[in-house]
Amino acid sequence: MKWLTTWLLPLMLIASGARAEERIYLFAAASMSNALQTLAERYQRQQDVRIVGSFAASSALARQISQGAPADIYISANQRWMDYLEQQQQLAAGSRRTLLGNSLVLITPQHSTLEAFQIDSHWPLAEQLGDGRLAVGDPDHVPAGRYARQALETLGLWQRAAPRLARTHNVRAALALVERGEAPLGIVYGSDGLVSEKVRVLARFPSDSHQPIEYPVAIVEGHRRPAVEAFYRYLQSAEANKVFVQYGFSPVVQP
Repeated sequence: MKWLTTWLLPLMLIASGARAEERIYLFAAASMSNALQTLAERYQRQQDVRIVGSFAASSALARQISQGAPADIYISANQRWMDYLEQQQQLAAGSRRTLLGNSLVLITPQHSTLEAFQIDSHWPLAEQLGDGRLAVGDPDHVPAGRYARQALETLGLWQRAAPRLARTHNVRAALALVERGEAPLGIVYGSDGLVSEKVRVLARFPSDSHQPIEYPVAIVEGHRRPAVEAFYRYLQSAEANKVFVQYGFSPVVQP
């Protein structure tokens, strides 16, 4: 199975004469890649379809869809970018649902000597960072970064943190900086902290320090066909919920 990071590559596969089985193009937030890969593999064992995934920042994917990228289903890491597509009438009527929730955590490399703590306005940010930077999805574009900024502002820490950020193009890139030890700290989703064995969670941001982290799902306008609708329903099933929980998400849609 090919899990692709851009929408151009699936088109190249078709042009090269790959198998003619039906394909479903799933555009989803980078933080969902592990869970959705597991679900796609399970689903493909049950159905004669190929799930082709494209994972990136929700903003980048939404813009690609608005420009004609061949997405069948879109899952965003916040409501804002789903609103963006809805305003452009890019969503199939009645298909928008809030699928999942998540949490926000502070991580450090597994070998770090820092100890877990309860984060509040007294967090010694500069002391823990030393000469390093705080890895985070770009708050101007990436949902995880926006939630991080909200949390830091609520705690009165944004002015201290802003000059020390290592801004990345999506939350998984922020995770990777911490995994490689290139940043001593990072702010990612709880699900990201769970899937990586190279980092550990130092602290969890209070849920009331930021807007609820929600992952809406929708079928893209003009792409409503039986195979797409079947996989869309599968993503909201009890079986899918179990997998999402395994990867650190909180299902919102109950089958």
